[in-house]
Amino acid sequence: MRLKKMTAVILSGLMLLPLTACGSTSQTGSDAASSVEPEIVLDVAFENNSSEPIGAGWERAQEIIKEKSGGKMAIEVYPDSQLGDKSSLIDSMLLGEPVCTLADGAFYADYGIKDMGILFGPFLFDDWDQCWTLIESDWYEDQCKKLEEKGLKIIASNWMYGERHTLTNVPVNNVDDLKGLKIRVPSNEIQSYGFDVLGATSTGMALGDVYQALQTKTIDGAENPIATLYGRKLHEVAPYLILDGHVKNFTTWVVSADWFNSLTEEQQNWLVETAQEAGEYNNQVLQEAEQEYLQLMVDEGVTVVDPSEEVLEGFREKAAPFYEMGDRFGWSDGLYDTVRKAMGAEE
Repeated sequence: MRLKKMTAVILSGLMLLPLTACGSTSQTGSDAASSVEPEIVLDVAFENNSSEPIGAGWERAQEIIKEKSGGKMAIEVYPDSQLGDKSSLIDSMLLGEPVCTLADGAFYADYGIKDMGILFGPFLFDDWDQCWTLIESDWYEDQCKKLEEKGLKIIASNWMYGERHTLTNVPVNNVDDLKGLKIRVPSNEIQSYGFDVLGATSTGMALGDVYQALQTKTIDGAENPIATLYGRKLHEVAPYLILDGHVKNFTTWVVSADWFNSLTEEQQNWLVETAQEAGEYNNQVLQEAEQEYLQLMVDEGVTVVDPSEEVLEGFREKAAPFYEMGDRFGWSDGLYDTVRKAMGAEE
């Protein structure tokens, strides 16, 4: 079943419940009133293609916010880097503009919340349940409060972005094959070192520039979830994929703290509930779509390596020294153990 058809099925039948995020929810808005002009409009911008599950998630969010607010609030969606890259969008938020984008712990580390950087460490999570346990923990709530003091308010943390895998223009069958390859990562310190430790040479770059860089062999590969790799058509210029799953990437949606605090409590609740419910929808679409995307990549000529447990253990062993770099990243003492405990991991 094609993604559009699958999305329509999910839209017609999915009942959505919000997950905990960095903000409380308790109220619902009134029924949608199409004749009401929105008083508040939030621009949601991201680098991904609108055909990806994230795009479907925000299409659903537009419906939800209209229903909850009775048309008093609206969301405008700008995919494909139309309003700039992640860093420029966050800079706009810090000026108080009504903009929302997706961001992760590695970016928040660069904006002063150092301990959140560990969330993008390679092979930190053993499974997705640990991610959801962590975002409901006291540790995570404390990190969100610190971020808010820096001017950024997380409105949802329950969106699956996907497991991040590695796509290259030469075969990679194990971690040793990464040695010397230039691999694109998002432009932040955590993800750069997180991939360097595996033996590659990380290259920070905006997502919109990756296709051309692969095409011209400026870089040798890129890492991202399957939906993003396929959505950006990167497999057309890098036909080798190893399903290493080096990061289980849950993502967050963030707005200006000043702008958020300028809303009424009711408006805040509408927005947070909308973002969380749309996250549940995104996760359903993503999980259904990943196998379809993977099959499409195979059909279009991609060589896929599904590594054995032995090969994955080689990746994990290579990644282990990353968690000894806490001083470099400005982490709190014992952060790795603190976070593993907060996520419910058994040592």
